[in-house]
This record gives sequence, structure tokens and C-alpha cells, in this order.
Amino acid sequence: MKTGIAVLGAGRWGVHLVRNFLEHPQSRLVAVLDPNLERLEALRERFKLDDSVLLTTEWSQVQQMSEVEAVAIATPATTHYTLIADALRQGYHVLSEKPLTLDPAESLELCRLAEQQHRQLFVDHTYLFHPAVERGKTAIQSGILGDLRYGYATRTHLSPVRQDVDALWDLAIHDINIFNNWLQATPTQVQASGTVFLHQEARMKDEVNSHTPPSPQILHPLRDLVWATLTYPSGFQAFIHLCWLNPDKQRRLCVVGSEGTLIFDELQAAPLTIQHGRFENTSAGPYTPVNQSQEVLNIEPGEPLGRVCDRFLSCIHQNQSSEISSGWVGAQLVQILRCLSESLQQGGLTITVPQSIKN
Repeated sequence: MKTGIAVLGAGRWGVHLVRNFLEHPQSRLVAVLDPNLERLEALRERFKLDDSVLLTTEWSQVQQMSEVEAVAIATPATTHYTLIADALRQGYHVLSEKPLTLDPAESLELCRLAEQQHRQLFVDHTYLFHPAVERGKTAIQSGILGDLRYGYATRTHLSPVRQDVDALWDLAIHDINIFNNWLQATPTQVQASGTVFLHQEARMKDEVNSHTPPSPQILHPLRDLVWATLTYPSGFQAFIHLCWLNPDKQRRLCVVGSEGTLIFDELQAAPLTIQHGRFENTSAGPYTPVNQSQEVLNIEPGEPLGRVCDRFLSCIHQNQSSEISSGWVGAQLVQILRCLSESLQQGGLTITVPQSIKN
């Protein structure tokens, strides 16, 4: 039996959701909502949609459709709370783009509402469904790295520059999610520092060239560069470099152990490798590198978002929440990001992360 799906948001990510639900044998796309009529028409043309799929700019029209059983939300994060709450009260299962919301309290409220309504609240943490991330978790759990020491990640590119959130909220959730998943833990303390380049330059130009007051966005500039540190219960620390004005595009995350380093570099043809190596006391000296070699880990093929959609539908049919992408997991990530933001605002102060989120 096919599940009737409505996709809310026809932007870049919404288009991918539409494609996946059209192709999935257990779903039936019944509606797409977007405020931009041109986007809707482009969607109709691209996928050759017939009149059985409602294309609308009005949320109320979607809510009147008896065929809708679940919604996939790919709208700006500032709209998530209201849309998700409406959808759950309507009796829909919900797949939400990350982050779940921008407020930990709102995220928890949505999780409780989903339980009250006996509906699935599923967050699109796409990287956790990436075959390389799944294989990396297995490698770490096998003990092949020895004692885990620390981790580091870099997520940089040149654009897009967001106007609603800073580089932390735009980029960090991916790497935090992977570290949490691989370590099977959440950080107990976080710390962050950041720098403003672009918005600071815009403010200076406004002051020189204009007699009108700068916009609120410029008065409270967003950080383009962020360095974040996560400290886990074991003492393991992860260091994350985030930037959206660096033309050296990187998508790299590593975990260092006493026997080697696991490297996930999604821009490489072989995205998951282990660099083996350790120190031994030998006649050559007390710290002699030995057993140095590189191992390429094979990963299964598969589109991560396709796996997200498949797992969402399985959770609906089995009436069981996802262990790695439930609303509770999403709420914990929002809590971590909020604590990192607090550290930024307080000049890099170390912040203790509340551990009361249900999972």
C-alpha cells in the first residue's frame, strides 16, 4: 500500500525529495507546496506531472486533501516549527529537513506532540544514511583504530553565503552528526570562536557611502568563519573548521586512534580510507613509526537521500521511530548548536551541554 506524500518546498532540496518519492514503490506524490509559481511550473515540466499531483501555493489546500498521509518539509528552518506542528496536529507523519528547528524548546515540544499524535517525526540527517558514514561506524566499532584520541573536520567552500544563519548553523550539523554517530555519544561541553569578514566589510561600506542607518542584518553580522570544539564524555575532542568564503572547498572528517586514522573525504574517488600507523620503541629510537599503510574501505552504492526516504516510509509502515534520525536526535543536535552559539556570543566560553534530551 502506497503512502500519500506532500512535499512542502520546491527549492533545491525539495526537488530531490520529489524525485525520490516519485520513484519509490511505496509512496505516491499527491501534492507540492511552494510560494513560487515559477518553481511549481518548472517542477511540473521536469517530472511531467499530471493533474493528479496538486501544485499549490496554499498550505490550507494541502490540508484539505484526504490523500495526504505524510509531509516532507524542505522550507527555511525558521518556518519548521509552525509547519511541523500544523502537520502533526493534522495527523500527518513528518519528514523534516535539518535542523529540526532553531530552538531546543520548540524541538522538544514537537517531539512530544508527535508522540501524543502517534505519528513519526523524522529528521533528514542525510549524512547518517551515506554508505561511507555507515561503513565508517562499523570500522570504528571493530576497534581497528585502537584507542580513539581525537577528531577533526573541515567544511569550507566559496558561497553560498547565508543571510539568515551563520556558518555554524549552516554547516556544523553535518560533522557533529557524524562524530556523534561514530562515537555513539553526544558532547558534554562545547566551545566556539568565530570571525566576521563579509558582513563587517558591508557595514564599513555602508558607513562610508551612506547616511542611512545600516540594516538589522548588518548591525548583527553573521560569522563567516567558525572554529568549534566538542568534548565527549570519554575525553575525546573533535575540532571543526567551518567557512563559506574559502575557495579551497573541503568536505573532510577524520578520527585519529592509536593504530591509525579513519578519513572520510567525500570529494575523493575513494571517500573512505584508513591510514594505518603507530609508534614503537625500537633500536632506531623510542618513537619509531611502524606499520604505515593506506587501506581503502569498500562502500555500498546508494543515494543517501534515497535511503532517507526509504527509511522514513519504513518507520511509518512499521510504526517505529528511527534510532539515528528521530525527532529526539534532531532536538539534541539543535541543543548542541544552541550551546555553540552561546559560546560564540560569550567570546569562546566553554558551555556545558544539557543531557536531558530523550532519545
